Amino acid sequence: MLGDILREKEKIILTSLVESYLRLGRPVSSGHLVSLGVLGASPATIRNIMAKLERLGYLHQPHTSAGRIPTDKGLRFYVNGLLAKCRLSGQYLPPKSAELLSAEGNLEALFFQASRLLAEQSNNLGFVLSPPLSKIFFHHLRFLLLGENRILVILTTANNLVLTEIVRTEESFTQTELDRAALYINQNFRYRNLAAVRDYLLQELPYMRWSYENLLRKIMDLLKASTLQEEGKSRIYIQGTANLLEKAESLSLERLKNIFQDIEEKARLVRFLSELISLDRVKVLIGSETELPDIADCSLVVSHYGYENQVLGTVGIIGPKRIPYGEIIPLVETVAQRLSLTFRHSH
Repeated sequence: MLGDILREKEKIILTSLVESYLRLGRPVSSGHLVSLGVLGASPATIRNIMAKLERLGYLHQPHTSAGRIPTDKGLRFYVNGLLAKCRLSGQYLPPKSAELLSAEGNLEALFFQASRLLAEQSNNLGFVLSPPLSKIFFHHLRFLLLGENRILVILTTANNLVLTEIVRTEESFTQTELDRAALYINQNFRYRNLAAVRDYLLQELPYMRWSYENLLRKIMDLLKASTLQEEGKSRIYIQGTANLLEKAESLSLERLKNIFQDIEEKARLVRFLSELISLDRVKVLIGSETELPDIADCSLVVSHYGYENQVLGTVGIIGPKRIPYGEIIPLVETVAQRLSLTFRHSH
């Protein structure tokens, strides 16, 4: 652990300096920490501790006459302390704004609302990565023929949330065949997901009665088309791009342009990040930890939502490294928990 090599006084000085930097946005001097009454220590003592923290890589002095700012390592120490406190307390403080999330209407509206809430409350960029259609437990399923080899899948959950997806199939279907397929699935697999239906039919198809064989093979083609087309593709809902544009002093304009390109076109990156954490656990990636040069000036706060034993999607915030982590961490986790509750009440 980063903090293992630090004495208690050094931890207190480092924490106070990071908090001052996040609040003020400028290098923090030893005189400022003295004025705060940190440790009741003398300026010389605080200067010596700050010099040691700089040698250890926790602080950086941008100019000889300036104070010091935390490095990515220093921010990581501070964030780890926040996360440890949250885990020890057993819960994250729920912002009242999370109550604004409504479970009425379709899932797209809910994801837009969640990403907008994250952006507005954090004053940064908020995003929600939607779940694959095949992972959502359904109450009712319907297939509509749109044209040759193009089918609209309409999935409704138990609490009437609706998600739609257009899939392309190798085989041709009539609407009558699609209606028969939907009827069979609704009668036999309600409150399960399409991935489970597909896996069951793959296993049981050789043992099915001959009269069902043609129908079930067509259902399998439909389910394969639906689930395979989801691989490498996910829908991402983004709000708050203007918030980052207002922070040009903290971010390179060229990198800022690339941030939006990465978020809009590389949802695979976000899925990769989502695999780093388990359900209901928030994670903070700072600067170079994101493994993307274009957002090396940023921090990424993410968490998962889903069922009790299955991750469905990811929510998060992207902003400059100088963000109020103590406010944003509980915001992200609370929105993730609210989305999880919505899905857990739907099956």
